[in-house]
Amino acid sequence: MTDLVKTLAQPAVFPWVCLALGLVAGSFLNVVIHRLPKMMEREWREQCAELAQTGEPYGSPVPPPQPKPEVYNLFVPRSRCPSCGHSIPGLENIPLVSWAVLRGRCSACGTRISLRYPLVELIAGGAAYWCATRYGASLAAFGAMVFVWSVLAASVIDLDTQLLPDGITLPLLWLGLILNLGATFIDLRSAVIGAVAGYLSLWSVYWIFRLATGKEGMGYGDFKLLAAIGAWTGWQVLPFVIVASAGVGAIVGGAVLVVSKKGADTRIPFGPYLALGGILGLLWGREAITAWLGRFPG
Repeated sequence: MTDLVKTLAQPAVFPWVCLALGLVAGSFLNVVIHRLPKMMEREWREQCAELAQTGEPYGSPVPPPQPKPEVYNLFVPRSRCPSCGHSIPGLENIPLVSWAVLRGRCSACGTRISLRYPLVELIAGGAAYWCATRYGASLAAFGAMVFVWSVLAASVIDLDTQLLPDGITLPLLWLGLILNLGATFIDLRSAVIGAVAGYLSLWSVYWIFRLATGKEGMGYGDFKLLAAIGAWTGWQVLPFVIVASAGVGAIVGGAVLVVSKKGADTRIPFGPYLALGGILGLLWGREAITAWLGRFPG
């Protein structure tokens, strides 16, 4: 076993192992992207039903018991075609390969399978390869992979629903602080300040914009995502993250508005741009700040 680990950790081998791992992780991310919003909606509906029953006046007839809902989480039930219900076997769930062999269609009903599925797998695999090349066989490499996979899933969910789930952002924040207990990416003090500064910076912008215009410019999920990014990168890199996110967001968002011919009041998810800025900040933010200031602030 020790010899196998040493072989897998070699610089010529490790990135390719991580590429395969990333492709598998990307397949699971597609499940998270599809199911997590549905799980959140089911939870909200159950909470609303409980509140409605609790609020019934005394003496009201007791409603009949409702049938127990089907178990639905990230692992149960088995993945199936949303059009025909065809259960997807393992051979049809191989990252990239299955989509290519099936020519992007369900094997049972022929319904087209979105190109987004292989794209998520490809991005997750490519990111894992890059992180392995950047950090070598180390805790930092695996941590960076988890960070990229997490913000990738959060970004696609935000694009679909304009929601950034607490089930992703909050664990990501705590994981960043835990990893930085040992200064994996930054010292713990900088990580804690980064988390606080990340949240408060967007929280302040939100309230200034709301008081000035009476409108909400962003959601609380954006605050939590930037707090998580700050916990990983430290407060020193946050200006770089914010500038990169705002710059890309302004260019891409403006282009989308022009192409789609929508008004300036159209809501555009900011999570994907924060995620991109966070990835750039984690992988290259320290070097960018050092090149800009001549040193990295302590």
